[in-house]
Formats: sequence, C-alpha cells, structure tokens
Amino acid sequence: MPQLLHIDSSAELSTSVSRALTRLFAETWRSLGPGHTVVERDLHREPLPHLPNAGLHYAPRLRTAGETPDPAAEALQSELIAEVVAADVVVLGAPMYNWSLPSTLKAWIDYIHVLGTTVPFDTREQPLAGTPVVVVSSRGNTYSPDGPNAGADHIVPPLQQTLGVSLGMDVAVVTAELTLAGRIPAMAPLGDKAAESLSAAEESVRRLAHTLGS
Repeated sequence: MPQLLHIDSSAELSTSVSRALTRLFAETWRSLGPGHTVVERDLHREPLPHLPNAGLHYAPRLRTAGETPDPAAEALQSELIAEVVAADVVVLGAPMYNWSLPSTLKAWIDYIHVLGTTVPFDTREQPLAGTPVVVVSSRGNTYSPDGPNAGADHIVPPLQQTLGVSLGMDVAVVTAELTLAGRIPAMAPLGDKAAESLSAAEESVRRLAHTLGS
C-alpha cells in the first residue's frame, strides 16, 4: 500500500495557501485508490520541542561521553525518523516566514537529520535516499530568478540542501507566489499574477501526486 507522509507547518489554519496545496496533494493521492494511505503530521498544531541535547545530532555511537540525551527525546527522534522511512512519498508544506523556514519545520529537520543514522558519516548508509519529497512553498512576494528579490529566498535552497543533498531524497518544489496580493492594498494590482501562480501550483501538485502515486 503506497503511503504518503503529509506534513504542514503553517501557523495560518484557515486560509493558508501551503496547507491548501498540501491538502490537494493528499486528496489527489487518496483518489488514486483505497490502498493509497496518508499519515499526517501538523508541526504547528503539535509543535516539536526544540532539540534538547546536541548529542541528538549524532548517532549514539558518535556521541561524546558528555552527550546523554533524555530517553524521551531519543524516542521522539526515532519515531520521527521511522515515520519518514516508512513513507513512499512525502509532501511538505513550507511557507516562507521572514525569508526563512518556520521554526516548527526547522525543529523537525533537526530531529531527522542525524549524522551516522540518516546522513552518511562514518558509513555510507542513507536510508532516505531516493524517497520523493514534494516541497510546497508559499510566499507573499515573488522571488523569481530574474526579479528584484532573486537570491532572497532562504527557504527552498536550505530544504534542497538538507533533504536532497544531505539526506539524498528526491526533491520536487512547487511554489505559490504573491500570496499577500489580496491582503496588502499596495499589492492589489498583482492579483492576476497571484491567481496565475496559484493555478500553476495546483496543477503541479495534482500532476506530481498522480505521477508519484502511480
């Protein structure tokens, strides 16, 4: 049975664009058949504690004598890693907050990015290598490569680095831009472009769910 891990991190619970798009992905996934299951983790509704001990950055065999994480924190880390390992596909809602990641999402990354366990260090083991992850990123402005804000996106590149390069996952990115056009009067003239961006994102989400779920 193909399993999807559906992760959200937006603090906006009613009108979030990233939540709407990850939900569309999950709904499309479920529509592919009764065997297409979904596991949900909402990092805002149920936030993870910040990493309590630096030893959790490393596999137990790599920790120093003074790095003794609380067993409950280790159990949580194991649970989170197992959740990703069990997934055939991951869809990850990643809105841009102040040009960066929501802190709830960063906490999740800190738990699953573990040298010697999920990231090669003293061995070549990389259990998440090849797992598809669809990063759904929404942003209030536009950050196209040829625009004035090019280079100011500090959310997608870090996710591509940690999830793709380091963990070895197969990263696809869907972006919805200009999401503040309907909220900020000065951006109202950009409403049509915002609608076009959202429509393109919805199309990409449906296509990826069908492709990855087949």
